[in-house]
Amino acid sequence: MRDICLTLPTNRECADTVTAIGAEAAHAVRRFGVRVHLLLLDSADFAARARHAAAAAALPAVEGLVVHHLDEDAQRAFLREVIDRSGLPGPDRLLDLMLPDAVSYGACTNRAFLLAAALGCTSVHRRDSDSRYQWHRGAPVFPIEHELATLGRKAADAAAAVTENTLDPAHADRPVALVGASFVGELSVDIGEILRRDPEVYHDVVALWARTGASEQEKRDLVAESFTGGGTEPFTADRAVLGRPDIWHIDMCNIGLDHEVYERVPLPPATDTIGSDYFLHHLVHDAGLPGVTHNRHIVNYYTPERRTGPGFTAYQLRYAKFLLSMLYLHPVYADLEAAGDSLLDEHHHVRPEPIADSARRSAATDRAENHRRLAELDRCYRRLGGRYAEFADHLAPRRAQLLDRAQSDIEDFALLIDAWGPLVRASRTTPADRLRPAGSASSRASRRTGDPT
Repeated sequence: MRDICLTLPTNRECADTVTAIGAEAAHAVRRFGVRVHLLLLDSADFAARARHAAAAAALPAVEGLVVHHLDEDAQRAFLREVIDRSGLPGPDRLLDLMLPDAVSYGACTNRAFLLAAALGCTSVHRRDSDSRYQWHRGAPVFPIEHELATLGRKAADAAAAVTENTLDPAHADRPVALVGASFVGELSVDIGEILRRDPEVYHDVVALWARTGASEQEKRDLVAESFTGGGTEPFTADRAVLGRPDIWHIDMCNIGLDHEVYERVPLPPATDTIGSDYFLHHLVHDAGLPGVTHNRHIVNYYTPERRTGPGFTAYQLRYAKFLLSMLYLHPVYADLEAAGDSLLDEHHHVRPEPIADSARRSAATDRAENHRRLAELDRCYRRLGGRYAEFADHLAPRRAQLLDRAQSDIEDFALLIDAWGPLVRASRTTPADRLRPAGSASSRASRRTGDPT
């Protein structure tokens, strides 16, 4: 039986999402005959974790559905054993990159990748806490329908399961490496208020993530494409395109990745940086690996804490760090594009070494552009006034620290790529009984769904 991992990383209360994803997992078992490991990576507070455990315990028992609800203590214990088994130097630093004491969109997904390897899964399917499913004709629109129909299959065989095939025939023998869609609803980055208040400032703020030297037309095109997802039209019928994945319209709340990709290259482990979990989109696309882009979009919404007080400040800081990360990621993306097929070996597997080398070279990029980004962001936020001006005051004394952190983030990424192969191999040999649930309620849920732990 094929094992897959459907994962929900969260640091906030989302019991309703746990219930909804449990239904998607059960659908996958019944529809495709797979064993689904529903992996809840829970960094929320104690009360929220208890509600998540209760939601997991209430899921209907389905043979072939295995629930793993792991709090950070359980995740840390697993990672320590994996790192020890790997024999890699600097174990404390590696643990910090995998489970930092801060929000990291890349690190939480990297943990899912290693846990999936330990569970013997052939793919990882990620959803997010602030998302819901669309409904059509009285049933939820589950993205996993397209993910399991094509992911990991040779493209020539997967072609029968899509509505359109734009793939280069020369790539027909390559496996489908990524399947995804986007979202409908609010912008994927919570800056919609800026657009409503001042479209010119919105343009200037979004354009800051363009590559150094981008033309004004390129910036306008970037702003028009950014953060809009699948638009606003509801799902009415399936559309799935096999080809190079449309990475502008695939989001991490709605994605499936084949193990041959994520077991070779991790995501950047940068902390407090939105968008740090999108690197594999670029890698799959530029290496010429096939993907499927479909239209079973998730419904995106935002929880209130991102828009008030400390939550607002934290989120805007993550956006600022995203802008600074581009100084180092754009050169790596350019290297990926230039390398193309040479990123793959004769078995169509990604070669991690040139990617790590590119990240190390990128760390030496001159910081002048990032100084400009921070100055422009300051100008824009002060023009908006109110809490945006207050955030500019908060940001100003932290500029030097942020510049340093952006550089150290890309250096950390290179280090983790180097370590990734041994970490994955060590994960595969870590017994599944090390995956302890987060509490008694979660333990009951695991037994009800067949978890051997």
